[in-house]
Amino acid sequence: MELFLATRNEGKIREIRELLKGYDTSITSLRDYPNAPEVVENGEAYRDNVLKKARFFARWAGSLTLADDSGLEVDYLQGRPGVFSARYAGDGADDRENNRKLLRNLKGIPRKKRGAVFRCVMALVSPWGDEEVVEGECRGQIALEERGKRGFGYDPIFVIPRYGKTVAELSIAEKNRLSHRGKALRKLKKILKRYVGA
Repeated sequence: MELFLATRNEGKIREIRELLKGYDTSITSLRDYPNAPEVVENGEAYRDNVLKKARFFARWAGSLTLADDSGLEVDYLQGRPGVFSARYAGDGADDRENNRKLLRNLKGIPRKKRGAVFRCVMALVSPWGDEEVVEGECRGQIALEERGKRGFGYDPIFVIPRYGKTVAELSIAEKNRLSHRGKALRKLKKILKRYVGA
């Protein structure tokens, strides 16, 4: 069975591959198809975006397709940037620009008011129309500055309080155990067993 990942994000692909080790499946992604069409993620909720991507690419690739949409929801900012996390600093902004904008917007805000949630929603869609959606979340705080070299996205500024480390300071095994994506994918792994051997 082939599983198609509807993403070009190298960090997400690496984490998903790691979490699915041991499954009897071939994993490909949009990075393997440079000329694949784009799907505009214009939904107002994570669920809208993942279902749109997964439905489109399940038909396009003709295989079981996994789509992921995730975001950072900051308490002080009433849940922003949320579904717009990837383009918080504008279209085409990179991770560092997004992180720096967020840190600027929280300048002077004390630690106790810097609570946040990483949220991940995943959709698994088959070419014949089966659909499953799962969600995972990880609560933490926004750091005062970037720390750590691992991970991607907002990882360098998201602190797991009981560890006192940002996600970018954790090993990949620690991150996969604690992260929003890891939690969502563990739920999805139970569903995947219907399609692939483990």
